Amino acid sequence: MQKRFFGTDGIRGRAGEPPITAGFMLRLGSAAGRVLANGSAAPVFIGKDTRVSGYMLESALEAGLVSAGANVRLLGPMPTPAVALLTRDLHGSAGIVISASHNPYWDNGVKFFDANGEKLGDEAELAIERELDCNGAPPPRIGKAARVDDAAQRYAAHCRAAVPDLQLHDLRIVLDCAHGATYQIAPKLFAELGAEVHAIGVQPDGENINRDCGATHIAALQAAVRERGADLGIAFDGDGDRVQMVDAGGALVDGDDLLYILARDTQARGALRGPVVGTLMTNFGVERALRELGVDFLRADVGDRHVLQLLRERGGTLGGEASGHLLSLEHAPTGDGILGALLVLDALRRQGTTLAQARAPLRRVPQVMLNVHAAAATLAAVSVQAALRRVQDALRGRGRVVLRASGTEPLVRVTVEGEDAAQVRRLAQELADAVESAV
Repeated sequence: MQKRFFGTDGIRGRAGEPPITAGFMLRLGSAAGRVLANGSAAPVFIGKDTRVSGYMLESALEAGLVSAGANVRLLGPMPTPAVALLTRDLHGSAGIVISASHNPYWDNGVKFFDANGEKLGDEAELAIERELDCNGAPPPRIGKAARVDDAAQRYAAHCRAAVPDLQLHDLRIVLDCAHGATYQIAPKLFAELGAEVHAIGVQPDGENINRDCGATHIAALQAAVRERGADLGIAFDGDGDRVQMVDAGGALVDGDDLLYILARDTQARGALRGPVVGTLMTNFGVERALRELGVDFLRADVGDRHVLQLLRERGGTLGGEASGHLLSLEHAPTGDGILGALLVLDALRRQGTTLAQARAPLRRVPQVMLNVHAAAATLAAVSVQAALRRVQDALRGRGRVVLRASGTEPLVRVTVEGEDAAQVRRLAQELADAVESAV
């Protein structure tokens, strides 16, 4: 059985259009309640970001879950990693996040976590889809719903406990919370650690999430860092599971750079276990730099769930993506933007370096990433495959090419990297043009 609704990161689409409708979410909640709670009294935790459609979807999921006999605990606006953490620590049967992550406000979606705070595997997702097509037996009871009033405090306390010695008293930091799920928690937490905080992207209105701000629109943070004369800037995406940073000069320090900084520091402390895991999109310079340090590096498919799976298989604890998903299994079961930023700042404090100095030894190879609005089926076009072979032949032994469909948006992503920047740009554009022509 192939999945009809679940993609690489839950179920997503345009709010108000199938499957992101109240009616479907009612059915989904009921199906998920039967599969994940399965008569257990352990609650299902529901968190959301700041999209206006989140209220509608939350109410529908809640109704479906309690109708299946599941107990529900509502967390309100809460970063995705906080929902995962609280599900695990408060002994829930499952966690649900209503969010479309870095997408614009008109999109929304649902992603699930199991009782351990980890994203569901394929079998669990398939089981939920099977339940969508049947009513199931009447539940022995109707579930109850309640709100968790101290969710933010519990999550903040966990983040602080991960870096118990960190003090930020002489740092001036700009935070960009993307008008999303971190808008309340992050500024307060960094200020409590002693930093002088200037926060942007902290006035959500239901429609401005990720709009020209946050981890996917870094220019706003770069400008604010320069204007404020800040030591660094930190940007999260709408649901708070990604982080990107900016140094004092306004230069982007992305997920690849941050993974390198963390890996180098963890190895220097003698605390690195197993390989470091990146993805097919991780810049080759990261792999080369880590191997020069004697650190094993492996690549997983794109998506933090695949990074997590490979870490588990190989006994590793540290992984991430260029997009800013950073996983430290020593501290959390999923990618966490706030926690990742704190771990980087802790590493900088320990090393006595600035952000720019910490990433300076990393020699990245030229890499170009282009997005083309196209369906996944476009990849199979004869002309696209021919163009892909031409690019592969041109780069053979001197670079890499990755052509894939996005699992979260109707996009085809073209990535080319190699030692010759001009050649990389030209080949990436050629392949992107071939995809566009085949649409």
